[in-house]
Amino acid sequence: MSEKPIHPIDVILHKRDGHALTDDEIQYFVRAVVEQTATDAQTASWLMAVWQRGLNPRELATLTTAMRFSGETFDSAFLNSFCVDKHSTGGVGDKTSLLIAPVVAAAGLKVPMISGRSLGHTGGTLDKLETIPGFRTQLSMAEFAEIIAKCGFFMAGQTPRLVPADRILYALRDHTGTVESPNLICASIMSKKLAEGINGLVLDVKTGTGAFMTKYEDARHLASLMVETGELAGTKTVALLTAMDEPLGRFSGNWVEVWECVDIMKNVRHPMSADLIALSNILAGWMLYLGGKAETPEAGALLSDELLTSGAAYKTWLQMTELQGGDCRVFDDPAAHHGRTASRVLRAGSAGYLHSMDCREVGWAVQRLGAGRAKPGAPVSAHAGIEVHAKLGNRVAADQPLLTLFAEDAALLDEPYEMLRATYCMADEPPTPIPLIREILTASPEEIQ
Repeated sequence: MSEKPIHPIDVILHKRDGHALTDDEIQYFVRAVVEQTATDAQTASWLMAVWQRGLNPRELATLTTAMRFSGETFDSAFLNSFCVDKHSTGGVGDKTSLLIAPVVAAAGLKVPMISGRSLGHTGGTLDKLETIPGFRTQLSMAEFAEIIAKCGFFMAGQTPRLVPADRILYALRDHTGTVESPNLICASIMSKKLAEGINGLVLDVKTGTGAFMTKYEDARHLASLMVETGELAGTKTVALLTAMDEPLGRFSGNWVEVWECVDIMKNVRHPMSADLIALSNILAGWMLYLGGKAETPEAGALLSDELLTSGAAYKTWLQMTELQGGDCRVFDDPAAHHGRTASRVLRAGSAGYLHSMDCREVGWAVQRLGAGRAKPGAPVSAHAGIEVHAKLGNRVAADQPLLTLFAEDAALLDEPYEMLRATYCMADEPPTPIPLIREILTASPEEIQ
């Protein structure tokens, strides 16, 4: 007697009604997504059902595995080296990947970094890289292998055949109100990262007003899910819960973030980039520790900073850029590449301390300046964004600049300007400082920092 056939609507209804899906149902539905026998409407309905009802540990493990092997995977064995990657759950001005990958590669580890595009109010690494003239983010698996063998890392997007289930679901989540689901975030991140053939993974799980997980307990839950998922797959995994209550670093946008990182790699350090540098070194330090290049994460952070200040990371960055078709001449004067854009300065209405902001609102303002996309596949502006002139807790004078807004069309400045003006709050007393690193989760309870 043959088994009863599975249909997409049955899977949707089972999860909608609160039932645990079987392994067969999950594996079937992932295949249906990839093979396009499930419609976008059905997939969107399933995403919403998962967001509302959640997944138990077995369902999550099955979904992650089904997505991981929904297409081809990268075999890193030929490198004969420890492969490690980093992933952030997303924030405003979060550009640490652009610094971390060349640092860790310069130390002798391999970094197969598969990245994504803008999602919701947050930016995407691929959108930033594509502001480099000629830079190619869409590479074949053979090109992945060739580039990482030569310079120690690549930074590219998913190929159509690499974890295709994640590529499809990732795009739909952005427009179905299901971005914040911890189960969908975990399956998305871990399927993609595990498909890279990595030995170690460092996760930057954001928490705060600018994070997808605004509540600390939700961020910690997601971090725990991902650490458990990675360790069960045989990959050394650590998660750092980090603050996202204001934009990270000096710039938020696309080219402006590349510009900021290039300056840092050339040892030109702006005061507004101090938090970005500190976080990048801490994350890279853990990667170097997992890969055996440092005896402790703290020693790894010191090594990371040395590789930045010495120019070693910049050298690997230039090698990678050239190998991926980018024109390195643009880095000679990054400010010049920003070009002529419309701008407006947001100034403090009174003297006092920069006390608070809704960082998510800041992210949406950056998106509406043109740096993000309103629908999948839409173009983004290379040069739109903001420059930060003051950080939370800074004392500022009346009329002192707080932000500069950039847009390629002056008509796009008005709405973001009002959004930012409304969310930036001054006070007579400084706010309680928020630590950059809130907590560190590892597989061993005694190692939790």
